[in-house]
Amino acid sequence: MKVARVKQDSMETYALVHNDTMAVKEELEKQLGKNLPESIEEFLFGDHITTVKAAKLTAYKNKHYKLLPPISKPSKIICLGYNYLDHAKEQGATPPQEPVIFMKPRTTLVGAHDTIVCPKFVTKLDYEGELAFVIKKNCKNVKQEDAMNYVLGYMVFNDVSARDIQFGDKQWTRGKSFDTFAPCGPWITTRDEISDPHNLRIVTKVNGEIRQNSSTGNMALKIDKIVASLSKIMTLEQGDIIATGTPSGVAVFMSEPKFLKHGDTVEVEIEGLGSIRNDVVFVGH
Repeated sequence: MKVARVKQDSMETYALVHNDTMAVKEELEKQLGKNLPESIEEFLFGDHITTVKAAKLTAYKNKHYKLLPPISKPSKIICLGYNYLDHAKEQGATPPQEPVIFMKPRTTLVGAHDTIVCPKFVTKLDYEGELAFVIKKNCKNVKQEDAMNYVLGYMVFNDVSARDIQFGDKQWTRGKSFDTFAPCGPWITTRDEISDPHNLRIVTKVNGEIRQNSSTGNMALKIDKIVASLSKIMTLEQGDIIATGTPSGVAVFMSEPKFLKHGDTVEVEIEGLGSIRNDVVFVGH
């Protein structure tokens, strides 16, 4: 099932998505003859998905809704570095045995078609197309063989990065924490729809030019290992977003770097999960 958080005018709601159609909460309630939770989080983390699936609902064509970040207020956004074999190779790094992580604040989150807004003092703006997953329920010290039971579903994620700040600081958080530096969506695809999350094509384009073209099969650490390892360090909480790293092809490691410019459009697509498409705007002095 694909579940989107959407907005029409000032009204926020959620919807089920099928191909190019969607049925918003209010339409679902009419078809089911029952009330559904108000928020997408209550819907996703309750037992309501099973109820809606059983109804075999017909979706309505949608032309009026704005896609929002699927999870509104995660307690944590955890991102991995060096986690693709091809990306580690292009920067001369060794793939990790345990997750190399940094955090992004939730104020970085924007929707699938929102604008990436970057201050003009940033000189090396970069993209990182990634597969992200959402934690289904709180967990601590999870065994690797049980880890996938704590994954709700998947979405597309762009870990936008100010490389001049990131590498100038010698640590990554500040250069990755600007507002709007985490476009994501377009919806959450529940885990049962994806038979193997480690066999999905991932492609990033800038103005239609393919920059990243890889497979989630190139992850050094798979999702079960990531959940098990992180849960030894911190409690993973319901709604946490974990971005699993990016493949090769980012601008900073090109022989002639092609950093993002004002007016560029970045598109990240992952097989089975959909795509996000965000324009880049530089503002200020």
